[in-house]
Amino acid sequence: MEGEEIGKRIISVTARELGKKPEQIKYEHHFANDLGADSLKSIELVAAFEEEFDIDVNEEEALKVRTVGGAIDFFKKLLSN
Repeated sequence: MEGEEIGKRIISVTARELGKKPEQIKYEHHFANDLGADSLKSIELVAAFEEEFDIDVNEEEALKVRTVGGAIDFFKKLLSN
């Protein structure tokens, strides 16, 4: 899967889960500070990403990711293995 496609899908899921428009989501956005994701919403985001890519991730590791760009990098790495 190409990195650009992963990025689009991460942004799409993030927008859907956080009630935003995809064009409002930027790579540098912090999930909590910029997009308003509390701890429960962060867990729901991880679950939504798992469903989107049909993979299981280490939730503890995934919750360390703080930005949209970080999530894209995290999933690029997972999906390239």
